Parts: sequence; structure tokens; C-alpha cells
Amino acid sequence: MGYFNSKLRFWLGWAQEVAGDHATAQESWRQARSELESFLKEQPENYRLIGDLALTNMALGDKAAAFKLVERAMAVIPIEKDALAGPIPIEILARVAAQMGESDRAIAALQKLLSTPYGGPLAENVPLTPALLRLDPMFDPLRNDPRFQKLVASPTPKKP
Repeated sequence: MGYFNSKLRFWLGWAQEVAGDHATAQESWRQARSELESFLKEQPENYRLIGDLALTNMALGDKAAAFKLVERAMAVIPIEKDALAGPIPIEILARVAAQMGESDRAIAALQKLLSTPYGGPLAENVPLTPALLRLDPMFDPLRNDPRFQKLVASPTPKKP
């Protein structure tokens, strides 16, 4: 359960941040990062763990580490190798890029995701859809971008 507790600690920090408790969120994220880094030593090819650590570094404002981890996750499970799980690191890229002010990278990743059926990285394995993008606060930095507005206005692509 240890790895999952660390993942949940990231989301606890996210909830604390959204609620306005920045200091407590930072502490939750620092603890999550320490724990996730420890687990990563034992599971260096676990793309979900790598993605969670990327999100945690994003939350702590460590842009370089977050993007390095996202690229590592995409290398571990490329979309060309695994069509179901391969898009998961791309969703993490979209989240990291949106939060770190890299709107071009975020939009490009979202465009790819919205045209690809996959199982999402969150516990429910739900992929991003225009409806979810409209609600997900992690994408708030993109709200005023006309490209993002076009994506969220689009209907969900039909499955082949």
C-alpha cells in the first residue's frame, strides 16, 4: 500500500492547495516526493510511479524535474508499443505542461489524447474528454487559450 499512499498524498496536497492551504500542500507534496523517489529506486520502469512523481515535482514547482520524469515515462511505455497504456504519460505531460505554463505542449498533448482511446491514469481509468477538461482544475491555466476552448467545445471523438 505504500506506493498508493504516496500517490494519495499527492492528491491530498492538491486538495489542500485548491482549498487555499498552500503551506500544508507543500508539506504533503514534499513528503510524497520523498516516498515516491524511494519507491522509484525499487521500480525504475513503473511508468505510473514515474508519472506520479512528475506530477508531484510539478506541484512543487520543479519544472525541469517534472518534464524529465514525463519524458522518462513516455520512453518506458511509448504509445506505439502499448496503445492502451501508452497515452497515460501523454496525459501526465498535458497536466504538467498546463501547470508549468507550457501551453503549446499542453495543447498538443491534449489534441493527441482526444483522438486516442485509452485508459486514463487516475484510479477510475477514465480518459480525458472535452467534458472532463471543462471541469478539471489542473487545466485552469489554459482556459483563456482559444485552442483549449476549441478542444473543450468538441464532442468526444467516435471510437473506430
